[in-house]
Amino acid sequence: MTTSLEIPRLTAQDRCDACGAQAYVRVELATGQLLFCAHHARRHADALARVAVAIHDETDRLEEDVRTPEA
Repeated sequence: MTTSLEIPRLTAQDRCDACGAQAYVRVELATGQLLFCAHHARRHADALARVAVAIHDETDRLEEDVRTPEA
């Protein structure tokens, strides 16, 4: 039996812990999690990589949103 844990997608309700903008990066730490917008995730990437248990990055969605034609 194989168990697969699906990571829930970040939504517009998930906000950056640094500035309150929409979060596109979830950083799992041993003590909890932090959410960051693309800007703050890039700004703190080196430090986060040193302490993170896992990093879930959805910043590629920003390009998708730009390329999606309006209805």
